[in-house]
Amino acid sequence: MNDNQLPELRSHLGLIDTLRVGVSGLRTRKLRATLSAVGITLGIATLVSILGLSQSGSADLIEELDALGTNLLVIQAGQGFKGGTPDLPPNAAVMIRRITPVSQVATVSNVSGGVYRNDLINEGRTKGITIFASDLNLLKVQRGSLQEGMFLSEVSSEFPAVVLGAVAAERLGIKKISTEQLVWLGGEWFTVIGILNPLILAADLDRGAIIGYGAAEAYLKHDPVADVIYVRADPDYIHDVRSVMAATVNPQYPDEVQVSRASDVLEARVATKIAFVNLFLGLGAVALLVGGIGIANIMVISVIERRNEIGLRRALGATQFHIATQFISESLLLSGMGGVTGIILGILVTALYATIRDWSIVVPGYVLIGGVIASIIIGGIAGFYPALRAANMPPTDALRTT
Repeated sequence: MNDNQLPELRSHLGLIDTLRVGVSGLRTRKLRATLSAVGITLGIATLVSILGLSQSGSADLIEELDALGTNLLVIQAGQGFKGGTPDLPPNAAVMIRRITPVSQVATVSNVSGGVYRNDLINEGRTKGITIFASDLNLLKVQRGSLQEGMFLSEVSSEFPAVVLGAVAAERLGIKKISTEQLVWLGGEWFTVIGILNPLILAADLDRGAIIGYGAAEAYLKHDPVADVIYVRADPDYIHDVRSVMAATVNPQYPDEVQVSRASDVLEARVATKIAFVNLFLGLGAVALLVGGIGIANIMVISVIERRNEIGLRRALGATQFHIATQFISESLLLSGMGGVTGIILGILVTALYATIRDWSIVVPGYVLIGGVIASIIIGGIAGFYPALRAANMPPTDALRTT
């Protein structure tokens, strides 16, 4: 190289300089920057909170399924061949117990009559409470628990003693029990000896008053024929047991027996939640898109307003790449701030709602990472056109007074 020749000088703009310039551009328009980031914040917060609440709610349902088991079958009479609903065969429970993988069986029979707080209440005001006669192991088969008192025993099942479901007790206004707590049941006084916690897999029993078969026959003249049979089986063979259950209960007319799995209700609730999650995710995506469009509009306006600045920088040696990088960085900073704020807001909403509903607080890591990536992508796309427009602006046109 000739000693008199000056070395070629190149303009360099490092990452720190790029961020400094981007921050400087946003600080001069604080209100506009804040408002444009709100759309991204709301979109990301919506996505994070929806996915977080979905995972928290699903985790709660899965915990219930794990605790209650998916191996509970419900057997009841289906539609009869000649119409109507036939009774289950009297020996149905005996036949079911002969199936090897079956571990527990409990029967329930519907008893006619109403349940009232006292004998002065009109008979028509039943409050939707049903009388059930049941086996002594019903609570064990349901894996239920008691709020108050005790469940039926060999002794109490023969006497006028009743255990109330959670909803039935609430409708009767009974929160505590004592030896003097009586209800008018089927035209007879029965002593309340227990109150159940909600039975997740048997909502009908929550609205019921449960008595023993002996008491139902002796005091209410009820024929102890099972209407519903609850069966616990080995989880590894539950599908096999279900497939032979109808033929075992009623070999002559197996089509008249309805067999269902109690946990299907909870699984349906999970599926319903997923459907609603997909719907709200779409709404969150729309909010995110609107936020991106808002940033793009703001950046286009910013390019128009800062034409003199762009022209001056180009005249001082800034390249097209430097100008484009400046506006891209501003767009990414806007969306990044909105994304981080949205993630924090979404976590707070998830934690608050999950705490209120007594759920486990679950916010998957992929949701947080996805929120950051989504905000960066939206910011890059939103800032691409304004940055390209600013970079391609001729310096002479940019410096020209309009």
